[in-house]
Amino acid sequence: GRGRFLMASAAAYPQINFIGLELCEEVIMQALQRYQELPPNIRILWLNAKMLDQVFAKGEVERIYLNFPDPWPKNRHAKRRLTHPNLLRVYDAILKNGGEIWQKTDNPRLFEFSLCSFSQFGYTLYDITFDLHSTDFDNIMTEYERNFSEKGMNIYRCVARKPVSGN
Repeated sequence: GRGRFLMASAAAYPQINFIGLELCEEVIMQALQRYQELPPNIRILWLNAKMLDQVFAKGEVERIYLNFPDPWPKNRHAKRRLTHPNLLRVYDAILKNGGEIWQKTDNPRLFEFSLCSFSQFGYTLYDITFDLHSTDFDNIMTEYERNFSEKGMNIYRCVARKPVSGN
């Protein structure tokens, strides 16, 4: 995205390293122009998510945030969704045992697809909400989230945890 979530997260948790991943070069450039200087606990990768296992070692990542990914609404494009089993295999390889995927979206169909994908992949689901802003869950807003919320749209959120005994 454009960096709001990443910058706020890095400021709130300076002891944690954050790596922003974006496929669109233009969006990365906008983020870098907006934030002239990145804190020392942030790095940006211009990379397709399906290549994450070429950058990170097995079990190296503690948490993955999927904030407002493209829902790819047509069924024929389902393989492009960031919660499709093909990508879950990549995440699973780099996530440590007990690692988590946190997802937020405004799209109920993507959310339903994601819940099914996580569950079928053997991940434990928790902190599921169909209206994030009516809960007391810890939340750092993204730019998209703020825009959608101002329009009165619900924000869907879940956490999917990799099994501790997983590979």
